[in-house]
Amino acid sequence: MPKFFFVASLALLLAFTSDAAPTSLDDQRFLSLRDAAAKENIARATELASQLVDYPIKSYVDYYQLKARLPSTNESEVTDFLTRYASSAIADRLRNDWLLVLGRQSNWTKFDEHYPQFVLKDDVQLKCYALLSKMNKGVDVAAEARTLLTSAKVYGEGCYPLFAHLVQREQFSRDDIWNQLRWAAEAPSASVAIRLASLANLDSTALALEKFGKKSNFSDFDKPLVKTTVAHQTALILLGRLSKVDPQKAVAALAKINDQLSANERAIAWAQIALPASQRLLPEAADYWKKAGDAPLSLDGYQWRVRSALRNTDWPEVKKSIEAMPPSLLSEPAWVYWLGRAHQAENQIDTAQLLFQNIINQPNFYGQLAREESNLPITIPEATPVKQTDVAALANNVGLQNAMRFYAMNLRFEGNREWNWQLRQMSEQQLLAAAEFARQNNLLDRMVNTSDRTKSLFDFEQRFPTPHKEIMKPGTAALGLDMAWVYGLIRQESRFILNAQSNVGASGLMQVMPNTARYVVKKIKLDNFDIKKMNNIDTNITLGTHYLNIILKDLNSSQVLASAGYNAGPGRARAWRASLKRPIEGAIFAETIPFSETRDYVKNVLSNATYYAALLRGTPQSLKTRLGIISPDAITIDNLVLKNRP
Repeated sequence: MPKFFFVASLALLLAFTSDAAPTSLDDQRFLSLRDAAAKENIARATELASQLVDYPIKSYVDYYQLKARLPSTNESEVTDFLTRYASSAIADRLRNDWLLVLGRQSNWTKFDEHYPQFVLKDDVQLKCYALLSKMNKGVDVAAEARTLLTSAKVYGEGCYPLFAHLVQREQFSRDDIWNQLRWAAEAPSASVAIRLASLANLDSTALALEKFGKKSNFSDFDKPLVKTTVAHQTALILLGRLSKVDPQKAVAALAKINDQLSANERAIAWAQIALPASQRLLPEAADYWKKAGDAPLSLDGYQWRVRSALRNTDWPEVKKSIEAMPPSLLSEPAWVYWLGRAHQAENQIDTAQLLFQNIINQPNFYGQLAREESNLPITIPEATPVKQTDVAALANNVGLQNAMRFYAMNLRFEGNREWNWQLRQMSEQQLLAAAEFARQNNLLDRMVNTSDRTKSLFDFEQRFPTPHKEIMKPGTAALGLDMAWVYGLIRQESRFILNAQSNVGASGLMQVMPNTARYVVKKIKLDNFDIKKMNNIDTNITLGTHYLNIILKDLNSSQVLASAGYNAGPGRARAWRASLKRPIEGAIFAETIPFSETRDYVKNVLSNATYYAALLRGTPQSLKTRLGIISPDAITIDNLVLKNRP
C-alpha cells in the first residue's frame, strides 16, 4: 500500500465510531453476549442472557444464546425460536445458521423443510447445499452448478462437497472439471484450484500448482509434454499462473509446447495468457484474445476480452466479444451500453438506440451515458412529495426501532439488517417516507440507500444530500474545486457517516488516512493540527479537499484520474494513464481500470458528481464532458468550463 493510499470504498467500511456509545450496563452485557456467541462460549452466553431478561431487543438476546450452542442444539429449540419470532429479520438469520448446520450434517430431510422458508436467499453456500440435496434425490444439477460455480470466490463449506459429488457422480464432464480448475486458478492464490484438483483426484495437477507457487523460476515447459489429457490441461493452467507473473514469459513457454497442443488447447492457452495480460493493460493482449478464438472463458475473461478491445477502440471486436457473453453478463448495463456503442460505430443507429432505450431510465453511470447517446439531457427528475403521515407511522415500526437502537450502540451490521428487512415489502411511496425518517434521525447513509431503491418515484435530494455546505462551499471555492465532484466523492466514500472508519484506518467523511493527513498538514502548513481531530467535520473536509486538489493538479485536472488516484493512489493512476498508446474516452478509461474496486469507484464518483452538478446548478449536465478524453501524458476536457460553481 502506498504511503498516502486512500482505502475509499463503501465495501471496506467495516467499523464505525459514534458519539452515541453504549453506556448502560445492560448494553455492555449485550455486547459481551454477542462476543460469547461468536466464540461459542455456551456457559458465558447463558450467564449473560439470564441477566438480560427485560432487555428491549429480546429476540437478539435469545438468538445469541441459542447461536452459542447451535451446532449441538436440537430441532425443537430452533423451531420454538422461529415460531416466536416469525417473519422477523433475526428469525431469517437463525434459519440461515441452522440450514448451514443441517447442510454440514447432510440432513437433507430437515434442510428441505427449512430452505423454502429462507427469505433472503443470499448465501451461496446454502445454494450449494440445496443442489447437493437435489443430487441426493437423483436430480442432475450440472446446469445449475455451472451457473453457480463461476469463480474461486464462491467456493466454501457447501460448494467444495458439491463439486466433489458432481465429479463422483459424473454429472460434471471432464471439460467442466478443467474449466472449474482454470477459473479457480485465475484468483491471486491458487489454493482453491489446488483443493479442487485434489477433490477431482488430479493429484499431479495439485502438486504442479503447489510447486509453481514455491518456485522462483519456471522451467517445466523446457521438456516435452506427456501425451495425456491431464498433462496438457495442467500445462494450460500453469500457463495462466505464469502469465499472472509475466505474460511475456508465458508466451515464450507456450511457444515451446505449441506444436504438441491441439487447436482447442492452443485457443485455451492463449485465453489463459490474455486475461492477465489484459489486467496489466498490455497492448498485445488484444492479439492474444483473437488467438483465443472461441475458448471457454470465465466471467472475468469475457469482460476483459471486451475491455481489451475497448482500449484499442476496435468496435467490431467489442461487438463480437459482447455477443459471445453468457446471458448473466449480457443484461448488465455496462455491456448493453457498449454493445450499443459498437452498433453505433458501425452506423447501425436503430439497433444502437434500441439498446440505449433499455437502460436510459437507470440512474447510474451507463444509464446517464445512454441518455446522452440518445440526445437526452441528464437532469433531476421531479420529486415525489413525501407524506408526513407515512413518516410518522414509521416511528412505531419495531424493526426500525431495533435498527435505531443498534446504530446507537455502533452495531451497524445488525442495524442495517433490521433496517433493510423492513424495506423489503414497502411501496415506493413508503420507501421515500422511510428515507425521510432516516434523514430526521440523522442517518444520511440510510436515507441515501433507502431512496436509491425506488424505480419510478424519486427524490434526488434524498439520494444526493448536501450536508455541511457552510464548510464545503467556501472550502472548495478557495481551492477552485468543483463542489459537485467533492460531494460525489464523499457520497461514495462514507455515505456521509461522520465517523466512518475503514479496516485500515481511513476515517471521516472523506476517509483520510493518518499518514495522508500528516502529509497534507505539512504541505499546506496547517498550524496546531491534532491527529485526534481527523474526524472533526471541518478538519476532515479541509484535509480531504486539499489532498484531492493536490492529486487533481498532479493529474492534469482530470476528475477521472484524480478520482482513481484518491482511491488507489496517484502513482497507480499515472501508471494506468501512461499505459495508453493513444487518447481514449474517459468512459473507456474508467471501464478498463484494472482494480475492480477502483473501477466501480470512479464510475460512481463521476456519476454522482453529474447529478450533484444538476442539483446544485439547476441546469442539465453532461457526464461525457466531465469524463473527457484521457491521453497517455495529458488530459483534454472538451468544453468543460465549470463556471459559477455553487
